[in-house]
Amino acid sequence: MKNILFATTALIATAGMAAAEITIGGSARFGLAYNEGATMEDANGNDVPINSTRVEQRMRVNITGIANTDGGVKFEARIRLEANEAGDNSISGTGPGAVGFAVSYEGLRVDVGHVSDVFDSGDVVGLYGYGIGLTALVEDNSNSVGLTNNGFGSGGRDYTTLKARYTAGDFTVAASYSANEVFDAGTATTGTSVVGSQEDVTNFQIGAGYSFGDYNVGAAYGSEDDNGTTNDYWAASFGGNVGQVAFNLLLTDSDEADDLTFGGSINYALSSATDLRAVFSDGGDADSDTSYGIGVNHSLGGGVTLKGGIGSNSVGDTVADLGVALSF
Repeated sequence: MKNILFATTALIATAGMAAAEITIGGSARFGLAYNEGATMEDANGNDVPINSTRVEQRMRVNITGIANTDGGVKFEARIRLEANEAGDNSISGTGPGAVGFAVSYEGLRVDVGHVSDVFDSGDVVGLYGYGIGLTALVEDNSNSVGLTNNGFGSGGRDYTTLKARYTAGDFTVAASYSANEVFDAGTATTGTSVVGSQEDVTNFQIGAGYSFGDYNVGAAYGSEDDNGTTNDYWAASFGGNVGQVAFNLLLTDSDEADDLTFGGSINYALSSATDLRAVFSDGGDADSDTSYGIGVNHSLGGGVTLKGGIGSNSVGDTVADLGVALSF
């Protein structure tokens, strides 16, 4: 996503602050999306079939405050607003979400609050690859099971993530820690009192990546403890460019998966404006189907791109979409 400068203030907060500014940037998309097996959860928690075709529409706006000290330390604070549609074609908006903060100096960056963890951020491992279509119908990790990859969003977040990343030349290391305390009121009673329970969920991730020429390789490990139940997981990726072809290969596994998951995607630059994409993902659950698809992106200029794709997801349903994506 490309942020653009919305307003710059000439505010000098203290002798140690050089200047501060506010930037607004974001993205939007609209079009048609199709899912052969589309369902929604009803009031009783049951999945019920809904219309296979829906109007896809989403807009995201990131508001970022930036301040730099005289010593070269950069501070950032960011929130997101979002409007989206649901599977039943209802539409609504959310946000502002919780705030994410960042402090960076030279090769070191520390994020805290509502921020992406190591797996989601893409700092060291390519988890998603080159997804197809307007809505990333199929990605390299579509069949992956048991991975925790929390990202920055527009909704409220009731836990904090702390992530540190250090880059020295072509080498990057990163680590993150998330802690979430959830109180479940429960339904059991003792006398006249309702008996509740406290769930402590923690998630630790660490990874490293290296770039060499037109190629990059990375791996990350994570461990989630959900009230005493542990799930260990990992991912490794290899990507790069060969002429007009960009590619990403992904391997993942977890304690919750039946099999290794292997995924891959390519992006072929047919011209300066048009890219052809193909992606697949296999493994994970023993009864999952192979996910695959093809798509095209065509730039219309000015941050406007026509995107479309068709494929099959991990449960064997045909999925497709076509529409326009905006970047501003």
